[in-house]
Amino acid sequence: MGRIIAYLLAAVVVVAFASSFFLTLFVVQPIDAVPEGRTLIVSRSENMEFIDSADAICAREMVNVSHFCRAGALADVINTRQIYARFPYSEWLYKISTDGKSYEKTGHRSSNHDDPIRQ
Repeated sequence: MGRIIAYLLAAVVVVAFASSFFLTLFVVQPIDAVPEGRTLIVSRSENMEFIDSADAICAREMVNVSHFCRAGALADVINTRQIYARFPYSEWLYKISTDGKSYEKTGHRSSNHDDPIRQ
């Protein structure tokens, strides 16, 4: 019995590791278009991280986060990536994607550590 559990655990670890190369946890911060936010499991492209968001893509590729960039990054993911699952918004995953930074709806960094959407 212990061997079966060990094999199952090993299989889960291998599948989780392998899927990190092909899938992305894409976090959609609450914005006007999606007020409740979302966490999506999508097919991964070469410019995406395992845990990513539109804000993180903008910060990496455009140096700043703007409403225009956020909308473009979100549209690109929705229109070009396969969406496998949808889950509720996770602020924890969002913060991982942005290295702990928060951005307001306008794209500017929040001046405090509170969630700017809930203020």
